[in-house]
Amino acid sequence: MTELLMDAHFWVGVAFVIFVGLMLALGIHKLAWNALGESGRKVQAQLDEAAALRAEAAALLDNIKVERAEAERHAAEMLAAAKEEAERFGVEARAKLAEQIERRGQMAERKIAQAEAQAEADVRAAAADLATQMAEQVLVQRLAATSADPLIDKAIGQLAGKLQ
Repeated sequence: MTELLMDAHFWVGVAFVIFVGLMLALGIHKLAWNALGESGRKVQAQLDEAAALRAEAAALLDNIKVERAEAERHAAEMLAAAKEEAERFGVEARAKLAEQIERRGQMAERKIAQAEAQAEADVRAAAADLATQMAEQVLVQRLAATSADPLIDKAIGQLAGKLQ
């Protein structure tokens, strides 16, 4: 036993047992247990809060998905309406273009008819002038061969004005 009292390991073991007994007597284990319990409650509260935040995030994600689907549906409706309106504008534009082409064609035909009538009138006037000049020359030549009468000369001069 003297050997046991001389061994350092023995005294370390005795000191440890006394230390543990003293701790138990003072109630340190209760303080440690309460500290661990408090830490556990804090961790549990944080886990509960994280679960609540996760549920809220999932709800927000679902809400965003619903809003996105609604926005895509609305965009598709707007696109369809825009296509329909563009088609309607195209039909109206084609109708207006056809009407404008028709009006311009009619206007061109009227201008051509007016130009033809004017050309015909110009040709008739030129032909009348030429016929008047020719008749005047023929009469002048015939009368020059015969004796000149002032009344005939006057009538020939008035003839050109009356034929026009």
